[in-house]
Amino acid sequence: MERPPVLEVLDRADRAVALPRLGGMARADGVVIVSERYWALAGVDGTLREGLMPSPPASLRHVPLVRGLVRLGSSLSPLFRGTGVARRRERLFLTLAVLAPLGLVFVPDRVGLVIGLALTGGLIVWLLRGRTLFLHGAEHRAIAAAEHRQLGDTWAGVVRPSRFSTRCGTNFAALLLPVATLGQRFWPLPTAALTPLVVTVLALAVTMELWQLVQASSQRAARVFLLPGLMLQRLTTREPTVEETRVALTAVASVVRRERL
Repeated sequence: MERPPVLEVLDRADRAVALPRLGGMARADGVVIVSERYWALAGVDGTLREGLMPSPPASLRHVPLVRGLVRLGSSLSPLFRGTGVARRRERLFLTLAVLAPLGLVFVPDRVGLVIGLALTGGLIVWLLRGRTLFLHGAEHRAIAAAEHRQLGDTWAGVVRPSRFSTRCGTNFAALLLPVATLGQRFWPLPTAALTPLVVTVLALAVTMELWQLVQASSQRAARVFLLPGLMLQRLTTREPTVEETRVALTAVASVVRRERL
C-alpha cells in the first residue's frame, strides 16, 4: 500500500534538527495549526485549507507590553481575516463579542451584567460545539509530537503524547483573570468612562508578558502559575482518537512542509 504523502512530511520533520514553534486552535470541524509564517486548517472531512500569517513590524516585537498584544493579535488572525478559517457569520459574532464589552461601560451596571453573561454563555457554546473538546486534545497531542519528534509514531498510534499543554490559551485565560481583577482593584488613577477598557488592554499585555516569562523559565516554581490552566484543560479537552489526532497531524504536516523542511 502506498504511503500517504503526509507521512513523508512527518518522517522528514522527525529527522529535522529544528522545527518551527507551533501553536494552534481547535474548531468543531477541524484543527488549525500555525507557525510564525503559515497556518493550516485540516478538517475532519478530509479537507485542507492553507494560508499566511500576518507579519507585524519587527520593531513592535521588542517593545514590552506592545509585543504581547501584537503576538496575541497575530495568533487570532486566522479567525478574523476574511481569508481565514472562520465563516462570515462566525467572524461577525466574534467581532461583536470582542467589541461589545467596550460599549458596556456606557450602560447601567445591571444591563451590562446581563449582556456580559449572555455574551459569555454564547462564547462558551461556540467554543464547546461539535467535536471541539476532542480536537483540542488532538491539537495539543500533535504539537507535543512535533516537539518530541514523535510525529510518525503518533500517526501510527504507537505513542500518545500528552493532550495537555503549557502553551494552551486556557493557561493564558487562567492567568488573565487574576491580573485583570487586580488591575481593576488597584487602578491608581481616577476612574473614567474608558478606565475598564484601558485596564483590560493593560491586563492582556501584562498577562502575555507573564505568560511568556513563565514558559521561558527553567525554574519549577514558575510552573505554579500554569497549574490553574492545566487543571482547566481537564474540562476543555477530551482524549482524542487516533483518527482525530491524524486530523491535527495533517495540519502540522502542511505547516512544516511550507517551512521547507
